[in-house]
Amino acid sequence: MRVVISIGGSVLAPDLQHERVNEHAAVVERLDDEGIDVGTVVGGGGVARQYIRAARELGANEIQLDDIGIAVTRLNARLLISALGDVAAPSPAEDYETAGAAMRRGDVTVMGGVVAGQTTDAVAAAFAEYVDADLLVFATSVPGVFSADPKKDDTAQRFDQITPGDLVDVIADIEMAAGANAPVDLLAAKLIERSGMRTIVLDGTDPERIERAVLDGEHEGTDIVPAGTEDDVSYWAR
Repeated sequence: MRVVISIGGSVLAPDLQHERVNEHAAVVERLDDEGIDVGTVVGGGGVARQYIRAARELGANEIQLDDIGIAVTRLNARLLISALGDVAAPSPAEDYETAGAAMRRGDVTVMGGVVAGQTTDAVAAAFAEYVDADLLVFATSVPGVFSADPKKDDTAQRFDQITPGDLVDVIADIEMAAGANAPVDLLAAKLIERSGMRTIVLDGTDPERIERAVLDGEHEGTDIVPAGTEDDVSYWAR
């Protein structure tokens, strides 16, 4: 089984405490021990936003700001690599070919951002498509996909299961609201729709939730399942 796990920067290292990074690394290692090929993509989180905010005040343009964000995601990726030790490729992959080659060698692949204008949500979806992953997991700070931004709309309801096409529609509506926060971005949603990738969006602040979702299909997030395959969700590892 081949799995790509997207770990938000605010999930992995919200305060740069090494204990949380170790906990996520331990889950990745256990999945690797189960014989699962694991690729991970790490976001920038609050640290990236702080750098971007400061650089914007200093006059940096948007491409420069994207590059700063990418640099922070790769620093976060190096934290995870440090915790993983020998099971991981020694440095963050900077393109899909390098990341895919590392995974085929049997290394756990860790990526950050790739190019300006593309979030790590989209990187994870593109990488999962590139390696023909069986499952894509978004470990976020929210417990799934909602009908609206739950932080702004008290009537927002969480989807237990949704098709990729419906995901695109939901995310598009959320992103159109100024200041709204979607669980994944629109490009990632469109890549999931294009590839027909089975996907889970869950609250990854407790990393063991990621492990249960991959191994047993047990989670309280949202399953994104291609239309016509709703009754065939036995994609977990055991």
